[in-house]
Amino acid sequence: MSGEKIIKLNVNRKDFEEIYFSGNQGSLFFSRTTRGKTVTTAVVGLILLILFCFKNNLSKEKFGILYFVSFLFLLCTVYLSLSINKVSRWKKEVNKYLKSLEDSEIYEIRFNNDIFNVNLNHQEELSKWEDFRDFEINDDFISLEGKFNYMFPKKSMGKGDYEALKQACKRNIKE
Repeated sequence: MSGEKIIKLNVNRKDFEEIYFSGNQGSLFFSRTTRGKTVTTAVVGLILLILFCFKNNLSKEKFGILYFVSFLFLLCTVYLSLSINKVSRWKKEVNKYLKSLEDSEIYEIRFNNDIFNVNLNHQEELSKWEDFRDFEINDDFISLEGKFNYMFPKKSMGKGDYEALKQACKRNIKE
C-alpha cells in the first residue's frame, strides 16, 4: 500500500464503554430500543389495574373491555420482552468485544486512498473504501458502517491520527 497511514490504537475499555453505553443504551428498559415499549406497557398496565379496581362497576356488556385491555397488556409485554432480549444480546456481544480489545496486543488501522485495514491481534479485516456505506464523525468517535462495522474513540488515538482518519473518511466514503 503506497502512501499508507498506520494508526496504533491505545485500548482503554472505559473509552469504548462511554460511547457504546451512552444515553441509557445499555439499559434493558430505557434504551432507545425499549424505552417506548416500556412506557406503553406501563400505561396499558395502569389502565388494566384501574379497570380491575372498578370491575364490579362494569356491566356484563362492558366486561369485554377488561378482556381486550388484558390482551393488549399481554401483547405489550411480549413485545417488550423481545426488545429486552435484543438489547441483552447486543450488550453481551459488546462486552465480549470489549474483553477481546482488553486482551489485545496489537490494535491498529492501516489505510491509504484505496484500502482500509484493521489489525486486531494479527487477525486482519481488509476492506476497500467503497465497501463502506456510511460513516459518522463527531467529537468523541468515528464510526464506519459497511462490510465490517467499526467504532474508533477519539481518546484511543492521537489528535493528529484522529484528524487523518477523519479526513480519509470524508475523502473516501461517498454518502
